[in-house]
Amino acid sequence: MPTIRLETLINADIETCFDLSRSIDLHMESTRQTGETAIAGRTRGLIEMGESVTWRAKHFGTWQTLTSKITVMQRPVLFVDEMQRGAFKSFSHEHHFVETDGATLMTDVFTFRSPLGLLGAMANKLFLTRYMTNLLRQRNEVIKAHAEGK
Repeated sequence: MPTIRLETLINADIETCFDLSRSIDLHMESTRQTGETAIAGRTRGLIEMGESVTWRAKHFGTWQTLTSKITVMQRPVLFVDEMQRGAFKSFSHEHHFVETDGATLMTDVFTFRSPLGLLGAMANKLFLTRYMTNLLRQRNEVIKAHAEGK
């Protein structure tokens, strides 16, 4: 089961980083290259504890639908979204925030299971882990730019 861990230092306060990270609107902006759109559940604004969102996006040339739900929220230091339905067998995305010297260290811990057993494990090694890492990095860069007012 692959785990991706990314750290992003943002020159902004923890509350701003926390809220931008759970913004449905900013998420759609950060995934524009996949045409990602919120189509059900919370489709605008800031997602809250217990809420879900269903996304539609194009990955690997095919339209996919995925629903995730906020299962943990400890404002402003942590929230977790977990897949309810979608292409993965499962995933959990932890969003951690720590204040440090007037900035915020944002840490993503994304753990996923691919379907299809051995075939899925091979896909993880060959391209899927790298693909997901790049999506998370792009998203974090958009969050950082907005938080820092760039």
